[in-house]
Amino acid sequence: MHPIAMLTMLVALTAMFCWSANRRWQLLKVGRDVNRLDRLSERLKGTFVYAFLQKRMPYYMGAGLAHMVIFFGFLILLLRTLMLWGRGFDPQFNMWLLGPEGVNLPLLGHVGLGHAYDFAKDIVATIVFLGAAYFFYLRVFKGEPRMTRSAEAVGILIVIMVMMVADMAYDGAAHVLYQKHWAGCSPSTIDCASVSVVVSHLGKAPTAATEIAFHPYPAPAGSLFAVLFAGLGPETLEIIAHVGFWTHATLVMVFLNFLPHGKHFHVITAIPNVLLRDLEHPGKLSFAGNAEALGEKVMAAFDDPDNAEPIGITQIEHFTWKDYLDFYTCTECGRCSDNCPAHRTGKILSPKQFTIDLRDHLYQREEEFLNRPGGPKGLAKPKTEGEGEGEGDTSADSGDGGDSDHHEAEQPDNPTPVAEIVSEPIELLGNVIHEDVLWACTTCRACEEICPVMITYVDKIVDMRRNLVLIKGEFPQEMAMPFQGMEGNSNPWNLSSMDRAAWAEGLDIKTMAEHPETEVLLWIGCAASFDDRAKKIARSTAKLLQAAGVDFAILGEEEGCSGDPARRAGNEYLFAMLAELNVATLNGYQEKGGAKTIVAACPHCFNTLGNEYPDFGGNYEMVHHSDYLLKLVAEGKLTPTKRVKGKVVFHDSCYLGRYNEIYDEPRELLRRIPGVQLVEPDDATRQKGLCCGAGGMQMFMEEQNKDRMNVRRTLQLLDTGADTIATGCPFCVTMLTDGLKDQEKEDDIRQLDIAELLEQSCDLAESKDDDE
Repeated sequence: MHPIAMLTMLVALTAMFCWSANRRWQLLKVGRDVNRLDRLSERLKGTFVYAFLQKRMPYYMGAGLAHMVIFFGFLILLLRTLMLWGRGFDPQFNMWLLGPEGVNLPLLGHVGLGHAYDFAKDIVATIVFLGAAYFFYLRVFKGEPRMTRSAEAVGILIVIMVMMVADMAYDGAAHVLYQKHWAGCSPSTIDCASVSVVVSHLGKAPTAATEIAFHPYPAPAGSLFAVLFAGLGPETLEIIAHVGFWTHATLVMVFLNFLPHGKHFHVITAIPNVLLRDLEHPGKLSFAGNAEALGEKVMAAFDDPDNAEPIGITQIEHFTWKDYLDFYTCTECGRCSDNCPAHRTGKILSPKQFTIDLRDHLYQREEEFLNRPGGPKGLAKPKTEGEGEGEGDTSADSGDGGDSDHHEAEQPDNPTPVAEIVSEPIELLGNVIHEDVLWACTTCRACEEICPVMITYVDKIVDMRRNLVLIKGEFPQEMAMPFQGMEGNSNPWNLSSMDRAAWAEGLDIKTMAEHPETEVLLWIGCAASFDDRAKKIARSTAKLLQAAGVDFAILGEEEGCSGDPARRAGNEYLFAMLAELNVATLNGYQEKGGAKTIVAACPHCFNTLGNEYPDFGGNYEMVHHSDYLLKLVAEGKLTPTKRVKGKVVFHDSCYLGRYNEIYDEPRELLRRIPGVQLVEPDDATRQKGLCCGAGGMQMFMEEQNKDRMNVRRTLQLLDTGADTIATGCPFCVTMLTDGLKDQEKEDDIRQLDIAELLEQSCDLAESKDDDE
């Protein structure tokens, strides 16, 4: 078409993109070091599933399918773009194999792929146009609340649609010129050389002009445009062809240059972000050291805060480079906030806005970081050995998830020279993130489960909580008593540890001290040890194990709090103390041949002992009681015979389901109970189930507003028409029982643990309720 113009455009816009991309690459280096090049085969497999097959996109069916067709469409249309760029230098360029006549290849013979590609290209271009139009509808006309309202997003969608139409118009005009005007070309009527530049890629000149009609093959979209252009003169057709050609060829490069400066940067960073994701178990937060080492770090931070190793996160520089890649990759789709229980109930937390605020703050300080003495690594400190990265949740600053009424935290004006700015670090809390954002998170991982590009949030929030609690000593006042209770009596209720085994009175259950070789240890947990309602779960589980003939024991007074509430609240030092005490006890019995299998009815204890205690030298075979009881039923050691008639809905505990992917076992156990009709809440079950509101130490806190998570979840479960709500977590029992009381349904709807239901069916219950 025009070699000089094409070369100038490609070189200039490529250079501009390289400049922008390099700045983002240099900014990435500000983050702390972390290794994400291990377990390569696992990384590649996950990348294929989540990035290329886009496994999580169909969670939102309409938008998900639209995104998938645009993604795959661009992969197919990439060949077309390369072809157009090539035609800028050689009008006949068809990527060698994709010409209309085909080519003869050694061994393969004649290969004619051109028509097949033209057909696929036109179909895909049409679908991409429709997909972009659907997103345009969602953003402009429907106003999808979860999506950020922005001119950028609308502009990009328009660019995509224009690119598709421009390509179709180029094809249509070229086909009319080729079929109607190039045959027997007469220099007296048209500029044959000029027409040849536009149409020579279509093959040799036809022997005679033909009528223009719609042909569904090989280029249906181009054929349709040809029909529309059939009555135009050759000069007009040439103009249309050139405009279509250069519009498509140039907009691709303009679009590429825009990517590093907006939310569509995910087009480049999404696949690397998935490839470099944290492969640690999602239930494992980062290890900050044992109690002694952590204590030394805290003291060092008090003595010399400017030079001490950061504990948790207080400044943007304390995040890792992978966290920065998360910020780059956020698509602002709002799926995280749309599924966040805190955001859905009107709390200040929005995972999407949390990420956007941190990203914007990072970008605002780009000049400072890139021009500081020593380069972009000036303030960055690598993570120490053993300080891993937990996958996690984040939250957002105030607002509704980035919509037009979002109020951003004020940024301090700072005209100070760069050299002085470096010595004045900016605290994130108060300047970028509101403190209430951190304390609204239940650590449920709904945001992470739904994110299509594998951004983590919980790890970032907990790391910021760690700094608040350990260094600044700042936390909600409701947490003071649980912290004291866990430190003094190893339970958040601060009840006497002497009463930890009182729940087992009259059941004749041995302790590990009495029977150290027992292979099965029933881990009770704080809730079932001290909460009157949860004690019934412990008794039901124990009686079922006894009825099945299982040789088991409990720790009794030797059992301590697992530390889960302390860790999720940011009190890492207290967690480390509790973990080390429990590990010492459990390892002691394992050395004697006991505690080979630990059965836990509390998902929080199940997760912490199984996934986080290995950092402290404790490696245990953990089994949730639903899984263990199902095994006993399957083996015929327990036989549920009594009918428990009615509709039963099972509420998935976040730490059982999203954290450990245990969804089927509790449901299968319920199906084994005669009379149970299992029902599910529409679009609010399994991975998309709403949190009860107890996690992240929220059990001991007051919610930030009157719209309570447990009530919202209770209403979802009641909508199923169930007369029994089943659970597999003592914290969920408490929260949902309170939800039933709020709705004055506690006398109409039963709320039972799966062990209690199985106990009734096995006719072991102490109080014989009428289940018929």
